[in-house]
Amino acid sequence: MLRAFSRQWHELRGTCGRSWDMLRHKAPGQVTFWLIALVVGAAAGASAVIFRFGINRLQAALYGTEDVNTLASFARELPWVWVLLIPVAGGLVVGVILQYFTPDGRVRSVSDVIEGAALNDGRVEKKAGIASALCSWITLSTGGSTGREGPVVHIAAMISSWVANRLRVDGITGRDLLGCAVAAAVSASFNAPIAGALFGLEVVLRHFALHAFAPIVVASAAGTVINRLAFGDVTEFLLPGTTTVEFYLELPAFFLMGLVCGLVAALMMRAIFWSDDFGGRIQKRLGLPHWLRPAVAGLLLGALAIQFPHIIGVGYETTSRALTGNLGLTQAFVFTAVKVAAVSITMAGRMGGGVFSPSLMVGALTGLTFAHIATGIFPEQSSAFTLYALAGMGAVAAAVLGAPISTTLIVFELTGDWQTGLAVMVSVSMSTALASRLVHRSFFLTQLERRHVHLAAGPQAYLLAMFRVTGVMRRPGTEGAADEEACHRMIAQGLYVPQSATLETALPRFDKSGVAFLPVVTLEGEDQSPVLQGALFHVDALKAYNRALAATAAEEHS
Repeated sequence: MLRAFSRQWHELRGTCGRSWDMLRHKAPGQVTFWLIALVVGAAAGASAVIFRFGINRLQAALYGTEDVNTLASFARELPWVWVLLIPVAGGLVVGVILQYFTPDGRVRSVSDVIEGAALNDGRVEKKAGIASALCSWITLSTGGSTGREGPVVHIAAMISSWVANRLRVDGITGRDLLGCAVAAAVSASFNAPIAGALFGLEVVLRHFALHAFAPIVVASAAGTVINRLAFGDVTEFLLPGTTTVEFYLELPAFFLMGLVCGLVAALMMRAIFWSDDFGGRIQKRLGLPHWLRPAVAGLLLGALAIQFPHIIGVGYETTSRALTGNLGLTQAFVFTAVKVAAVSITMAGRMGGGVFSPSLMVGALTGLTFAHIATGIFPEQSSAFTLYALAGMGAVAAAVLGAPISTTLIVFELTGDWQTGLAVMVSVSMSTALASRLVHRSFFLTQLERRHVHLAAGPQAYLLAMFRVTGVMRRPGTEGAADEEACHRMIAQGLYVPQSATLETALPRFDKSGVAFLPVVTLEGEDQSPVLQGALFHVDALKAYNRALAATAAEEHS
């Protein structure tokens, strides 16, 4: 017994010693990082608030009101020429900015932040990002039918990238800082601290590692404080009265509505991508300069806004009307179709902005349309229109973002209604399950897939594209290098990879040819023979790939 007590005593001393060492050496570093996360969160939150104030000021100068909840009403009273020309002027300015300050004439948004987290150690572009923020500000102030979450997320990412570069942190810390900045920006933009934190984890980092959770929550809280100092503790939408569900009889209706919302979300995303492709074909056929494309889109938006002013800006006035049931069946249906068209035109015109606010509006209108039909068929077993609009809002937005958890929570935080959780979750689950089968998981991941960035399939797919063969190959004359004569024979047979290739290209060639190595060459020109640079061994490629997979798994489970 004495021996057992002595052994337990020594184990306790050892545990206490290790705990003390950890507190001495690791805790200060963690506390320092949390302080950095707090500062980054405050800066990102302040940028989101400033961006919102900037939209309000320019919108007030052009449309006569800075309140997004009355923009459509004010636009309805303006001369139709003014409504037509404001988006055109905005489009012209956006086109010029994109022409001179971006290499590809494309506005940066959430998908670029996701790409930066996965492939660039948590960093994003700076010059193109600043230009994109300016374009989105002008777009949202001059009638563009998009949302402000995309720009503020990328602005926050630029802040975290600057901090990460100044501190020279590694990829894991850079991604954590990126998650902190994004969470704070979303929280500050929508007064939604819980959803902001989960958005950073679910959408941008795409994992829920414990080491990232605490600093991201700290940053999200900082962003929320900034928002409440500027706007007070108020929700974006005010719902009338209370909402209740006839659970046993009505839940099947929410399952069905979730499927309808999933189809609407998929149609909305496909409409945006189809419009972008169509716009590109028309631009090429007519020979239009790139800088004129946003202005043409502005002309189409202005013409549409003359009859349907509700499409201007983020659309919170119409969303509020849908949530209060203050629209008829025909209005709700037509407004849904027109809003999808307006968002598609704005995106196809490369005008800037995000898709979250439009998806909220389309979802609320879809839910209200469904409510009109459902209550007409079963009037005695149906809840208030507000509940259907609320659930529809979450269902479409979750399917578009590919973020069922954070979107469910942001709907609750935007409305302050936590009593309808079951109805919203049922609709969200069905919509995301269906829409993810019709697109590449989400709007953002589909955007990346169209740019040949394969993040939707997970790290096992995109990690291969991060390794160039020149970084893994063995050069001639080094230990274990391939025989040069054998390499030249293989080159003559067409068995080689160019030095610009990645493992994504090389590994399938190994599987197809069955060789142990492939020569790496420089392709000088059509009339010149490839120049040998080294050899990529199959075993080296697999080792590099396995190390990357192990590092990713360690980060996601730490």
